Amino acid sequence: MTTQAIDPQYRIEQKRRINGAFPGPCSQELAARRAKSVAAGVASGVPVYVADADGAIVTDVDGNSFIDLGSGIAVTSVGASNAAVAAAVREQVGHFTHTCFMVAPYEGYIEVAELLAELTPGDHEKRSVLFNSGAEAVENAVKIARMATGRPAVVAFDHAYHGRTNLTMALTAKAMPYKSSPAGTFGPFAPEVYRAPMSYPFREENENINGKEAAERAILAIEKQIGSESVAALLIEPIQGEGGFIVPADGFLPRLAEWAQEKGIVFIADEVQSGFCRTGDWFAANHEGVVPDLITMAKGIAGGMPLSAVTGRAELMDAVHPGGLGGTYGGNPVACAAAVAAIGIMKDLDLNARAQHIGSVAMTRLHAVAADLGDKSIIGEVRGRGAMLAIELVMPGGKAPNASATKAISEYCLKEGVIILTCGTYGNVVRLLPPLVIGDDVLEDGLNVLEAAIRSQC
Repeated sequence: MTTQAIDPQYRIEQKRRINGAFPGPCSQELAARRAKSVAAGVASGVPVYVADADGAIVTDVDGNSFIDLGSGIAVTSVGASNAAVAAAVREQVGHFTHTCFMVAPYEGYIEVAELLAELTPGDHEKRSVLFNSGAEAVENAVKIARMATGRPAVVAFDHAYHGRTNLTMALTAKAMPYKSSPAGTFGPFAPEVYRAPMSYPFREENENINGKEAAERAILAIEKQIGSESVAALLIEPIQGEGGFIVPADGFLPRLAEWAQEKGIVFIADEVQSGFCRTGDWFAANHEGVVPDLITMAKGIAGGMPLSAVTGRAELMDAVHPGGLGGTYGGNPVACAAAVAAIGIMKDLDLNARAQHIGSVAMTRLHAVAADLGDKSIIGEVRGRGAMLAIELVMPGGKAPNASATKAISEYCLKEGVIILTCGTYGNVVRLLPPLVIGDDVLEDGLNVLEAAIRSQC
């Protein structure tokens, strides 16, 4: 294996270690306090409580150290306590923590907007607006598209995830746990939201359908069921996140973008999870040369501080009247300082190249495991780009989703000191989102545990 140096001077030893009982007594005590004070609707994937984190390691209150292959859902790409980000935050806090950009503006907001104009796809004139969360960014992108076009309808796709606010729940495809439960629903949801068929190569009924043909299938559904003249925006994740890290077939995104341009429809790329070097490029849309009209961002943008953005064509962004966009905390000065520092680290360490390296190492290992297991393999497909990777787990010999194995693998890894995430419409996908500053030895150790976990289910 070819190694690639990455040494941002970690504070914490980059090794996993599990001490005694799991979860430990301090985590159990915190769990008891939580049960009395935190709403039951807020769920956590692991039963331990964090005391410290750095690089690719998370330590809990009982002294256990875990390899983090989730990055807080693709957020801590530069590490959970990167020194440059921490220094930028301390510096900004020493001056002011808030004025509200809508009241008394400041340079940090402008600097972030300038960086986004530089980094996002396309060389057209751009404008940006900053918010706090990915859902806010998506919701405001829809507002901008509707204002700019004067049209009401928004088209999202099967398996999509766009957030938990009322509008973004409507845009999200999966009902449980985001929109409803056996006990009831969060609805009614926002109107004029429609859904089109996605390109999901592993689960296509017609295994021979290509990306362009899958796009034509979606276009036909939109034209017949909605009418392009009513559509303000086409909203899509270039690589779907919660839906299962679904990478559409080549040609799917370009054809949709081309059609949207022909019909005067705003093409919105939701890059909340896939942006900022995660896929081996600044944005996943770049892999097929797609230039979105609007792009939504969050997660990896600010090294763990809450910040999100919409960047897009100047004529679209400026179609909204003054006062029509904003929010009290949107583009908070501390979060902006963190973003400038985090983006600087991404450039200095060439984390696009690092993501490509991580993907190459992990893909090679996982494909080898699947081949070695042969007919008894539960690995249906290994997919993804860069350091945004997925393993879709199935029943041996077919494609029936294997959610029970997915849960068991996650639990096995956690007990061995490795945090992984799961996702997918069918609950059968293991997703890997390691910090892009993870060392090769730590990555290999985490993959060793994951491989053992997979083999334990075969």
